[in-house]
Amino acid sequence: MAGESPFLGIDLGTSNSVAAYVCEGRAFVVGDADGRTVHPSVVAFTEDGRVVVGASALDSLHEDPQNTLFSVKRLIGRRFSDEEVQRLRDRVGYAIRADADGIVVLQTRAGTHTVQEVSAHILRYLRDLAETQLGAPLERAVITVPASFHNLQRQATKEAGEKAGFSLVRILNEPTAAALSYGFGRGLSQRVAVYDFGGGTLDVTVLNIEDNVFEVLATAGDTSLGGDDMDIRVAEAMAGACLRTHRFDVRHDPIAMSRLRRYAEALKCRLSEEDSVTIEVPDIAFGEDGLPLPFTVVLDRPTFAQRMSDLVERSIRVFEESLRLAKVDAPALLDDTILVGGSTRIPLIRERLALFLGKLARTDVNPMQAVAMGAAIHAATLGQNVEEEGAVPAQPRPVLLDVTPRALGIGIVGGLCETLIPRNTAVPAEETRVFATSVDHQTKVRIPIAQGESRKLKENVSLGVLELDGLPPKARGALRVAVTFEINTDGILEVRAANKDTGRRERVRIVLGQDALPEGTAPLDGDLEPPPA
Repeated sequence: MAGESPFLGIDLGTSNSVAAYVCEGRAFVVGDADGRTVHPSVVAFTEDGRVVVGASALDSLHEDPQNTLFSVKRLIGRRFSDEEVQRLRDRVGYAIRADADGIVVLQTRAGTHTVQEVSAHILRYLRDLAETQLGAPLERAVITVPASFHNLQRQATKEAGEKAGFSLVRILNEPTAAALSYGFGRGLSQRVAVYDFGGGTLDVTVLNIEDNVFEVLATAGDTSLGGDDMDIRVAEAMAGACLRTHRFDVRHDPIAMSRLRRYAEALKCRLSEEDSVTIEVPDIAFGEDGLPLPFTVVLDRPTFAQRMSDLVERSIRVFEESLRLAKVDAPALLDDTILVGGSTRIPLIRERLALFLGKLARTDVNPMQAVAMGAAIHAATLGQNVEEEGAVPAQPRPVLLDVTPRALGIGIVGGLCETLIPRNTAVPAEETRVFATSVDHQTKVRIPIAQGESRKLKENVSLGVLELDGLPPKARGALRVAVTFEINTDGILEVRAANKDTGRRERVRIVLGQDALPEGTAPLDGDLEPPPA
């Protein structure tokens, strides 16, 4: 295997995952024994103690929903109190709970699992498939995440990669990976948008491509919008059909709704090919005699469009935001729009985008494979850096100029948030700001760390708290504290604080659950304030 990349490119998706690698200058997608290259992000814990992943776990999603985990990407890097977590609890058949630190854990017959552990099962499955296909071990990977993922979600994804046995894992934004798949090696000079509508998240990223330089101008996203939401609405309509037919309401039964979602997804996918679909649901409701109560659902494209129009309009607003942030005055100024994610195959979405753009988006890029292929291309160049230090690379290396999707700052007195690194700052980035103590004779300062654009601390995502103690007691404002934010190419943050007088310093790498506030408590004011002029 000499000369081949030791890295794997992985698109770890909400509904499905894809892996790819580069061999002799070409990217290949990893398939299973039946030739499937798109692998369901489903993990089942069976009665006989096995862990089943991918297509083989789909039947368990219907037969044993309490022990079959899906859509876990919507939970990664989130605390139990998060609104998205609470919404998902009512939509799945498995148990979502909080650990002692308020972090999401999942309960099955096999015990309690962190979201990172479940994600690691999916990653190991993909690695095993790739090793079988390549006939060689793979220990390193580039794993993609939505561009709009915040720091905790990125860190948790990296932890999942490490739990899966990968080393030196690089985190790459999905739209940037898709742009690589589209433009690498083509000698382009274009301004493009990547519209990434996946199972659980939406991202729109605007980039300039100049030969092999990929510069992100801006990114905007919604981590609570995806194809899953469409499936849920179709499932709710199916539950309504059951209620009308049998006077049996399954909408408050998470297990029944979990089963309905598989039918709903199939119905949605068929509507991408057919104008109207009729589906028989045989086994969701049961009568007093224990016999199933079948019912029929009919759904056509106009009705589907009516029910989903507000979700699609949300995506258009995100597109508008990304253009505004990129300082692109009109969609017509884009050379191309690349569609990524399974949801972009839905005719409703393509039609609405064509109306917004004034032209058709590209459909010749495989929406399911583009992200993994781009990750594999990036992985191959990393492999050259590691394996062939000082050697002339076999192919030109792409230059990726990415940005941080959200502002990063600290909480100060008065419940305010002071931004250190603004949204859409190029990464890697480092910024130091000097603050002052806010009361007399402080010997310790508490520095809440947050991500988001709001001036109010409580309206942003709380990432953790850094404390600097051992300070000499001085009058208010007399002691200076330098706070440094450093964000790396993975988009992961490290925070340092130093006493300007004594040189005493502390640092923290923000990790989910580390230095976090106790569950159910509001973020407290920070102890610092801007220094007097």
